[in-house]
Formats: sequence, structure tokens, C-alpha cells
Amino acid sequence: MRTLSEADLHEYQQYGREHIKKNSHCGLFLDMGMGKTTTTLTALNDLIYEELEIDSSLIIAPKRVAESVWGAEARKWEHLKHLKIVKIVGTPKQREAAINEAADIHIIGRDNVAWLCGLFGGSMLPWDALVIDELSSFKSWNSQRFKTLKRVQPSFDRIIGLTGTPAPNGLIDLWAQMFLLDRGERLGRTISEYRSKYFTAGARSGHVVYKYEPNKNSDALIHDQIKDICVSMKAKDYLKTKGVHLNPIHLQFSEKQRKDYDNFEKSQVLEMFSDLDPEKTISAVNAAALSNKLLQFANGAVYDEERNVHSVHDVKLDAAEEIVENANGHPVLIAYAYKHDLHRLQKRLKKYKPRTLKTDQDILDWNAGDIQVLLMHPASGGHGLNLQDGGSVMVWFGMNWSLELYEQLNKRLDRQGQLEKVIIHMLLMEGTMDEQVLRSLQRKSNTQNDLMDAVKARIKKYLKNK
Repeated sequence: MRTLSEADLHEYQQYGREHIKKNSHCGLFLDMGMGKTTTTLTALNDLIYEELEIDSSLIIAPKRVAESVWGAEARKWEHLKHLKIVKIVGTPKQREAAINEAADIHIIGRDNVAWLCGLFGGSMLPWDALVIDELSSFKSWNSQRFKTLKRVQPSFDRIIGLTGTPAPNGLIDLWAQMFLLDRGERLGRTISEYRSKYFTAGARSGHVVYKYEPNKNSDALIHDQIKDICVSMKAKDYLKTKGVHLNPIHLQFSEKQRKDYDNFEKSQVLEMFSDLDPEKTISAVNAAALSNKLLQFANGAVYDEERNVHSVHDVKLDAAEEIVENANGHPVLIAYAYKHDLHRLQKRLKKYKPRTLKTDQDILDWNAGDIQVLLMHPASGGHGLNLQDGGSVMVWFGMNWSLELYEQLNKRLDRQGQLEKVIIHMLLMEGTMDEQVLRSLQRKSNTQNDLMDAVKARIKKYLKNK
């Protein structure tokens, strides 16, 4: 994968970059897959090294995003890879050590925000700028995470809020998010003030109001109040692809998981091919068997000879759950590769009531918007199905070598009648067979030959001294 340069930034990303630099407290509301991370890193880099306006930044993000996405994104871009990014992860002792390590940017998972603020006694935090990734996860005004961050908000000279859907459950969700940006300057100092100005009490039980309905002109009035510091962009309006935006997400193993994967790969190669001359006797069956083993490990679980399932990591499950969570109620189609993928996804996403595509009724319910998460195997749903009415977000949880299934399944959402830009996320474990599969599919080359070449390369690696 080539290193990208500033010239590869989209025009809308350049606009977002300038928006962040121009406004000390601002919101960037971009659909999934539109490059909020790169846009923000570019602006921070400008503010640190060109404008000389800030020295350090703190990024709060969902756990998996904090641990792998921001750092990986910086490494992909020539103008960003010099940034010193330190992750505040691990045990409390390890997190404290990370805080004390000099860096341009520190990143922490949002579940550790209360711990971080407590560490400093609820007083000022030592960073110049704050980035809140997935700002909408702070939408609840009475949540602990909002109350904790609210107290230390004055610490920062700059605050950037990022999200794809700022008001997933309606305009009522905007107050807390905007307060973290401007301390109530635009939408009111309290939630009560916001409600009384823009809403009418709806459903109630006794004196308790369960729902607030926006007044007739509230939508326009609220957006007029925040438009000076908030930019909202939809993928369908800005992405240059005709109907589909492919979004490879390169996930990283922990140090231990990487060792486990490398040891597993080596053991599988030696077990299957130690007596073979890879140039002469390797067969398609043996190659497919090794590839399947490695792809299973990349997905997070492997079968043994008795078809028992052994879980090895949850990295992809964490990523899939975050995509569903960040979709904020919008339907998500997930393509799985193995039965254990299906079972693990069903368990992890239980609260979203996932359905597996089996019958015509599943298709009808999906297109009616009644299914939030639909799980599908490419072989059972790759051809002929019209799923464009149900949603526009898809996830490849596990890759496979079939170009036909890859292209056909990608077309299930991108069909006549689709009203949104289709975003297709591909979960790829760095340094595994996942990445080679995707490269082969993107080239539309002979995937069988690419499979054989990938397997031969591994055989030579482990048998070179034999």
C-alpha cells in the first residue's frame, strides 16, 4: 500500500481542515468513511508545526479506535507519519507512564476518561487541545462520562468534536454535545433551558416526561445557532465514487496476539508442508486449507480437527461492534466467513437483536427497516437479492478469495433505489492473509494464482533453511 500525500486529500477534507483551524471550538459531522481522522490529524499537525499554536493534544475515542485507528492512519500519510502519538492504555501504572511520555498527541479510550480526570483531581488537564471522537457517545446530559468531561472542559484552548450522526434520536441529543464544545453559548447553559426554548413536553408518566417533541421551527433555529462552528457533510454529496465507498480498516494485534499469530502460522506451515517441495508438489487443496486456517485466526477463532472452536482474539468483534454503535440506529449488513464468526457476532451484538438472512421474510423485514443488524454469508446472499431499501452500511467481517462473491455481495446495497452513499467497511488484520486477499480482489486478478503465491511465500519463509 503506497504512502499517501496531502495531494490525496479530498476537497471536503481540506475544507474541514481549515474549519478546525479557524474555529477554536468546533464540530465536524462527517458520515462514516469520509476521513474524519485524517482531516483532524492534518489540522492538528498544522496547529503544532506550522501555526505553532498548540504543543499537545488529547484524543478521546472508542477503545478499539483509540488503540489502533488513529496511529495507523497517521502512518499511512507522508505529512503525518512524523507525529509522536502515545496511547494511554494498559494497567493504571502503564497509563500513567504513557501520560508522562512526551508526545504530540495522547489518545485514551472513552471508558478511561473518568480515571484520567480523577488522576488530576478533577482540575485542569495538561493538554492544549481536545478531540472527542464519536462526540455523539456523549449525548446523554446525565451520563457520568458527560458530567466528568464537562468539569474539565475549560482546560482546553481548542476542542474538536467528531461524529457521523450528531442527533441519532432527534434534536434533543444535541445539547450535551454542543455544551462540550461551547459551554452552552449557543443552545443554553442547561438542558432545561434548551428544552423550554425548542421543545414541547410529549409522552409522560405522572410528572416524569419521557419524550420531548421539537417545536415547529426548532430544526431550522437550532441549526442556525450552531452553523458557525459545526460543519455537516453527507457521503452521498461529497464522495467521488458513483455509488460505493470502500473503506479498508487495518486493525492491529497486540504484541502478544502478534506473537501468537506468527507462531500459529509457522506451526500450520510446518505441519502441512514440511515434506513438500513448494515449487512442485503444493496443491490447491493444501493451499486453501492453510489459507482458511490463517483467515480464521485473523477473524478471531479457529477450528481444531474435531471442529471444536478456539477463540484467539476479539479485535474484529470490537471493531464490528463499534461500527454498529456508531451507526446510531441505522441498519448494518455484516458478511461473515465461518460458522464461528456467526456465533461470535450473534453473542457480541445481542443487544442489537441481529438476524441471520435465511428466509424471504428476513429480506422483507430488512428492507422495511425493521432489522438493525443483518448477518449474511456471501454464498447465501451474493446473487440477486435486493437489499438497497434497508440500509447503506456494510461490513466484511471475514475476507474470502472469491472475486465473484465479493463483487456480487457489494452490489446488494448499491442498486437502483438506494438513496444513500453505500459505505463498505472491510476489517483487515495487519500483516495477515486478510490484506493479501483484499489486494487480489481489488486487482481483479486470478485469485487462485494469488492464493498459491501467498502460500508459497509462507512455505519458503519457514522452510528456507531446511
